[in-house]
Amino acid sequence: MARIAIVGAGAIGSVLAALLQPTERHELILCTRRPLPHLHVDTPESSIDIRYANLTTPSQADAVDWVLVATKTYDAPGAGTWIEHLCRQGAPVAVIQNGVEHRERFAPYVRMEKIVPVIIDCPAERRSPERVHQRGPAELFIQADVLGHAFAALFDGSAAQITLTADFLSAAWRKLCINSAGSISAMLGKPAGVFLDETIGKETLEVVRECAAVGRSVGAILDEDLPQKVLNQYRNFPVDSVNSLLADRLAGRPMETDARIGTIVRYGRQHNVPTPRNSLLLALLEAI
Repeated sequence: MARIAIVGAGAIGSVLAALLQPTERHELILCTRRPLPHLHVDTPESSIDIRYANLTTPSQADAVDWVLVATKTYDAPGAGTWIEHLCRQGAPVAVIQNGVEHRERFAPYVRMEKIVPVIIDCPAERRSPERVHQRGPAELFIQADVLGHAFAALFDGSAAQITLTADFLSAAWRKLCINSAGSISAMLGKPAGVFLDETIGKETLEVVRECAAVGRSVGAILDEDLPQKVLNQYRNFPVDSVNSLLADRLAGRPMETDARIGTIVRYGRQHNVPTPRNSLLLALLEAI
């Protein structure tokens, strides 16, 4: 049995707990800002009441076997405080976040060789502090090294769809291409149904093309038809589906604009790849 601390019990952190609990092989500890007396996750297969210990102060934390960070990207300093206490005995840290800078973001808090970068593709929404709705399957993309295999093994017997890849760079940029389209929905303040509009669809293709071009400039291998695949994916979502960037805007929370759009613009400048649409979306969302 592994003692697993999940830092951040939002939509993704809660889904991770719901994936791990049915294996009946782990002790779960949820690290949150405020007390969380109950947590219920509605998955595509069932409804799960999560069993866990809840900590709200890092100084309360004992050493664990694994730390899973599922906070927003801009919460890295807060998660780092938890890591200091949870990793006293050298536990590895799986960073399950958006963007392409997982290791760089957490290098100040844990040794680079102890960081496991993870991409998750899972439609999930936090309906209330104590209830999460998982709309579809959870697919995790993990770097296929020793720690990556060990992390994947935590989910043996779960409903998680695991992909171990030797090319994590391409997997991360592929997900960023998907996320880049979500910035349009966040800017308009409208759910996925907005992508059915023909004009919005054309602009979405251009936004994703910019992201893919930047990704290729840093070595990612991305299919030429990826922009159309991303648009098709959004058009196949339920029309009321809300991505996390839009959810944060509607709730008045900070948005992950830097990790999801700023990264595209920054790397584009570094590699002389034009990103006019992403630059405009970044400026407008930051102004909001």
